[in-house]
Amino acid sequence: MPSYTVTVATGNQWFAGTDDYIYITLVGTEGCSDKTLLDKPLYNDFERGAVDSYDVNVGESLGEIELVKIEKKKYWVQDDWYCRYITVKTPAGDYVEFPCFRWLVDDKEVALRDGKARLPQNEKTSLGKQHRRKELETRQKIYRWKEWHPGFPMSIDANAHKELPRDIQFDSEKGVDFVLNYSKAIENLYVNQFMHMFQSSWGDFGDFERIFVRIKNTISEYVMEHWKEDFMFGYQFLNGCNPVTMQKCTKIPDKLPVTSDMVQDCLERESSLFPKPTDYDIMEDVSPNATDPCTMQYLAAPVCLLYKNTQNKIMPLAVQLHQTPGEDNPIFLPSDDKYDWLLAKMWVRSADFHVHQTVTHLLRTHLISEVFGIAMFRQLPAVHPVYKLILPHIRFTIAINTKAREQLICECGLFDKANGTGGGGHVQLVQKAMKKFTYKSLIFPESIKSRGLESQEDLPYYYYRDDGNKVWELVKSFVKDVVGIYYDSDETLQKDVEIQAFVKDVCSFGMQDLDYCEFPKSLKTREELTEYLTIVIFTTSAQHAAVNFGQYDWCSWIPNSPSTMRKPPPTKKGQVDIKYIVDSLPDRGRSCWHLGAVWALSQFQENELFLGMYPDEHFTEKPVKMAMETFRKKLSELSREIKARNEGKKLPYYYLSPDRIPNSVAV
Repeated sequence: MPSYTVTVATGNQWFAGTDDYIYITLVGTEGCSDKTLLDKPLYNDFERGAVDSYDVNVGESLGEIELVKIEKKKYWVQDDWYCRYITVKTPAGDYVEFPCFRWLVDDKEVALRDGKARLPQNEKTSLGKQHRRKELETRQKIYRWKEWHPGFPMSIDANAHKELPRDIQFDSEKGVDFVLNYSKAIENLYVNQFMHMFQSSWGDFGDFERIFVRIKNTISEYVMEHWKEDFMFGYQFLNGCNPVTMQKCTKIPDKLPVTSDMVQDCLERESSLFPKPTDYDIMEDVSPNATDPCTMQYLAAPVCLLYKNTQNKIMPLAVQLHQTPGEDNPIFLPSDDKYDWLLAKMWVRSADFHVHQTVTHLLRTHLISEVFGIAMFRQLPAVHPVYKLILPHIRFTIAINTKAREQLICECGLFDKANGTGGGGHVQLVQKAMKKFTYKSLIFPESIKSRGLESQEDLPYYYYRDDGNKVWELVKSFVKDVVGIYYDSDETLQKDVEIQAFVKDVCSFGMQDLDYCEFPKSLKTREELTEYLTIVIFTTSAQHAAVNFGQYDWCSWIPNSPSTMRKPPPTKKGQVDIKYIVDSLPDRGRSCWHLGAVWALSQFQENELFLGMYPDEHFTEKPVKMAMETFRKKLSELSREIKARNEGKKLPYYYLSPDRIPNSVAV
C-alpha cells in the first residue's frame, strides 16, 4: 500500500499553535486520498514553531500531487493556527513543497498548490485552472476597495484592524496601538510630566535643551547645536527626512521678486547664483487646526530660494512666507535682523514638516503601497510569480494604514493633538497632492531628473539621490532576473491575464482612473513590467525608509521642525523678538505628543525583515533562489560601502543603507 509522508511546519508567531483537529487530503492527477486526521487535540503537535511528520496511506498511487487540502475543526474554543508549509514525500522518494504562510481560521478548508510558480496560461490541468479562479473569487469578496476620503487613493474596506482578514493583521495588535506606543514613548523620553500641559508655553530655547537633553542621539544632538545656522537649514533639503522638495531652475520665479541688489551682500564672494527654489504652494489655503478653541494655530505657504556656495553647501538666500508678493508679505534675507531671519526659516521648516508627513510620507509611501497590496490580493493567486515576489513588500502595510485611519489620522485622532494641519488640513493636503501625483514620479531616477538634480558634479553630497539610485538599480536588476525566469517574451506577458488585471485594478480602482496620474492600464513589454515591479518594491521599502526613519533625528529638536505654529507669520520686518518666536512654537503638551510621534515612527518593528531577507520561501525554484542570493550579496556590498563613507561624519547618511531598509511599510 503506497504511503506518503506529510511534514507540517507551524509558525513561530505568538499563538500560532493549535489544539484543534487538523485533517489533510492529498489530491493528485490520478486520484485523491481520504481525509486523514493528522493528530488529536492535546497531543502537543502543532505547537508554536513545531515541525511534525505523519504518514498518509492510500490504496494506490495518486500520481502527481496537485493540491494539499488542510482543514481545521474546532475542538473546544476557536483556535487560529498559522501554517508555514507542508512537504509531501511521495512513495518514489520525491519531495514536493507546498508553501502556506497563512492563518487557518474558523472551520474552513484551505487548498495549497506546490511551490512552483506558474503563469495562468501555463496551467495544464482543469483542477489547476479551477483552483486559481476560486482563489481569486474568494479574495475579491474579502479584499474590497473603499474610498476613505474623496480624491484619495482607494483603501481597504475595513473600519478597524480587527475587521481585516487574519492573514494581513499584525501578529499582536497591541504592538501597533498608536495611543499606547506614543504614551510609552513620551514616558521613555522623560517628558510625560508635560504631556497634558496644553496652552503652556516654554520659557526659552534653553527650556527645550534642558528638558530634552536625555533623549539626544548623534544627529539630533548636532541638529540641536546647529539648527539656527544657514548651512544646517540648507543641508536638510538634501539629506533630511524630506529630501524631495528642492528643484533647480534657470531663473528666479516671478512670485518671489528678489533682485540682485537685495542679495548681493548675502552671497559669498565667487559663489554663483545657482537658484534652487523650494515652493510650498501646496500649503496655500489649507485650513489650520481649529480643534482646540483655546489655541489659535497657523499655517503658511512659503517660497524659499537657495543657492550653492563655494564649499558646495546649499544655503538659503531669501524666504517669502506667502505665495503672492506684496507689502505685507516681505522677503526675508540673511542680512535682516537675526530674529526675523530665524523665524522666517522656522516657518519654512514647519511647512516642510507638514508636506513631509502628509504628502511625502503618508500619500506617497503608505497609501500608494496599500493600493498595490489590495490589487495584488484581488488579482494574483498565490501561485503567480509576481504574487510571490511582491508579497513580502506589502507585509503589514494594509494593517498599519488601517490602524492609522482608526487612531491616528481620523477625526479627533492623535494627529489633531499636535499638528497644525490636524482637524482636516491633512485631508486637504492629500487631495491637493493627488492632483499632481503621477506614475512617473514614482520612478526614482526620473523623480530626481525632473527636479534637475541628477548631476553629482553640480550637486555633490546629495546622498539621498546617490544611495537611492544605487538601491533602485539593485532592485531593478533583481526584478529583471525574476521576470526573465518566467516571461520568455513580451508576448508571454501580454497573454498573462492576471498581471494585466492587477495593473488595471491599480489604475482603475486604486487610483480611481484619474487620467492625470498616468498609471498604466496594461503592460506590453518585459521592460515595462520590470519597471512597474521595481516601483512597487522600491516605494514600499527604500523610499519609505528614506522618509520615515529619520523623523526623530531631524524633528525631535522642535524648533527645527515645528509641528504647529501658535502665532501668525510676520507681515513686517523688525517686529519679532525671542519671546514672539518661543510663543510661536508648540506648547508643552503638543511638544510631548510630537516627540512621542517622531520617536515611535522612527523605530523598527520587532523582528524586522530588511531588504533582501525572504525567510518565507514562497519560491521553490533554484533560479529564483540564486537571483535572491545575488541580490543579497549586492545589497551587502552597498551597505559596507555606505558604512565606509559615513565613517567619521558628523552627519552620517544611512537611511538608504540596505541593512536599514525594511522590506515593507509596517510603521
